[in-house]
Amino acid sequence: MNILRGLDPSRQLIAAQCSGALVLAKLGLLNDIPACTDLITKPWVIAAGVEVLNQPFYAKDNIATAGGCLASHYLAAWIIARLEGNDAAESALHYVAPVGEKEEYIERAWRNITHYLPAPTPALV
Repeated sequence: MNILRGLDPSRQLIAAQCSGALVLAKLGLLNDIPACTDLITKPWVIAAGVEVLNQPFYAKDNIATAGGCLASHYLAAWIIARLEGNDAAESALHYVAPVGEKEEYIERAWRNITHYLPAPTPALV
């Protein structure tokens, strides 16, 4: 935990899945930020003073949480979109999505993360 205390959301993207939300709560990184976590960890995150949402993904500024093992691709897509852009995130999602479900998988991911991505900057003409 001492090493993790060096995390700085003003200059780093910080993402946590399941019990990682409890770690972020204990580090004080979720003050006034709700979180997503798995159902087993949920009571502990609530006891740490954090509101737990009934959804697979949530992000505010540079901190994101996801709940459930199968929500990891939301965290990955959010990070890739933030660092490399939406096209790179979509390409990564397409690569890992099950055959025959690629479009559905990608649409679901965008539905869960788009709201938490910064608005696109208009191109300069």
